[in-house]
Amino acid sequence: MSDKIILLVEDNPDDEALTIRALKKNNILNEVVVARDGEEALEYLFGTGRYEGRDTSVQPQVILLDLQLPKLSGHEVLKRLRADKRTELQPVVILTTSSEQADITSSYEHGANSYTRKPVDFNQFIEAVKQLGLYWLVLNEAPARRRDD
Repeated sequence: MSDKIILLVEDNPDDEALTIRALKKNNILNEVVVARDGEEALEYLFGTGRYEGRDTSVQPQVILLDLQLPKLSGHEVLKRLRADKRTELQPVVILTTSSEQADITSSYEHGANSYTRKPVDFNQFIEAVKQLGLYWLVLNEAPARRRDD
């Protein structure tokens, strides 16, 4: 499992630390790359800006995407991922505090693979992260990466 990268797109330092702690507590030792806004997430995925020259043939196994982000919202990030052949099949799990039906519906309309609300209770959060890790990093078969057309 540890060779599969997780991209965590999270602007809240407390939620970032909590997510990384929950991953470690569940023995999910994968490399976690953190993007703190939507723009940085896209730069990482497409190898632009501050990630210019990054080997984009190595992509995350899963993206854990918050919705409320500075610069570019999670919904906008998701739309741009789905609009590009290189990332249109990239597994994306929305990991957010929002329980708004509009956010849930919009996330699925824009191609999210899953929508998970962050539990407030740490033990529940640990269990949620355990299930996410088990499914997305162990059980799920990701599609082969498309080459640039």
